[in-house]
Amino acid sequence: MTTAAQPPLLRDPSFRNLYLASAVSQFGTQVGYVAMPLLAVIALDAGPGEVGLLSALTTITVLVLGLPAGAWVDRVRRRPVMIATDLVRAALLVSVTVTWWLDALTMTQLYGVAIATGVGTLFFDVASQSTVPHLVGRDRLTAANSVLVGTNAAMDVGGRSSAGVLVALAGAPVAILLDALTYLWSAVWLRRISKPEPAPDPVPGERLGRQIGEGVRFLFGNRVLTAIAAQGGMTNLAFPLCSTLLPVLLVDELGHPAWVLGAYLAIGGLGVLAGSSTAHLIGRRFGHGRAVWIVGLATAPFALLVPFVGWSVWISAAAWSILSFRTGVNNVLLVSFRQKVTPDPMLGRMNATMRLILMGAVGVGGLLAGLLGEVWGIGTAMWAGAALMALSWMPIWLSPLRHEV
Repeated sequence: MTTAAQPPLLRDPSFRNLYLASAVSQFGTQVGYVAMPLLAVIALDAGPGEVGLLSALTTITVLVLGLPAGAWVDRVRRRPVMIATDLVRAALLVSVTVTWWLDALTMTQLYGVAIATGVGTLFFDVASQSTVPHLVGRDRLTAANSVLVGTNAAMDVGGRSSAGVLVALAGAPVAILLDALTYLWSAVWLRRISKPEPAPDPVPGERLGRQIGEGVRFLFGNRVLTAIAAQGGMTNLAFPLCSTLLPVLLVDELGHPAWVLGAYLAIGGLGVLAGSSTAHLIGRRFGHGRAVWIVGLATAPFALLVPFVGWSVWISAAAWSILSFRTGVNNVLLVSFRQKVTPDPMLGRMNATMRLILMGAVGVGGLLAGLLGEVWGIGTAMWAGAALMALSWMPIWLSPLRHEV
């Protein structure tokens, strides 16, 4: 129940500023998500392998830096980390637009920008997810995550659909410049958060490696967190297998205009929006843990329709939206579970270890998509992703979360 000391979330100035920063930067991120591979395909004639590598490099850095990032974030105040990474990512994306205008853009630069922005996103996301409990309190985590995930899903829809139109009208470099500007917006609003952030507990003489080990042992010693990691890893491996090569398939091979790709991805965003908006109701009806595997089982058959994109783009997109609905539900309920069972001093390391698994799976999925696409064709990659997606509800069903209310 809301009290005088706990105003409605969006009337709380600190949470509202985080919300405004997150919403607009997420819009820009989704514009960039569509525009960057389109720029590679249209301007540099990139093939399936190059597009797959470009996608993978955005997240593969998590495999190298994920664990140290969490231990480091637990040692410092988190808001300055978020601001700094916003500014760095903005500068990197501006460089892509500038070099394109100078006719000097290369795939090597795009690969480098993908790696560097991936590092920035890693540190930002670990710090951001560790900040939410401090801003709203643990009793309002599900409500806060529902607002953030729901709004981000709406921005996914707007960003991806707008990206296709923007690329068609103004070109991919302009769309990428818009992404850079949204990071600057985010930095401004994060700077306005007024709630003091407590200094982290001092760890004199404690080595970074020991702190990393504590975070890993904490996650894998908790059956709830282990199940969440397994489910998320399967899902995040499956999604890029299905989606990474869509720019090549839809635009290059099937000859659709860029807006079709944007519309396809935006329809998926509508699914995330619907799932995140109704997650608390579904959780209340079935129990939060039970809701995750029930929704996963109910949506699993639709995964097998996604690879039929060459037969019907819109049937495939509708199936993608249903799978994305499950993602919206999971992003609210499972992230809230993670934050509730983790003590404050361990949040950065837990989030970083989880992100290592989740985003590492995205990176591996992108590489596998490129490899399978080059060797056996894009359809093979999509079928592999669909099969994995159809089974990804099982770790929750086999865990203590199956009966969690």
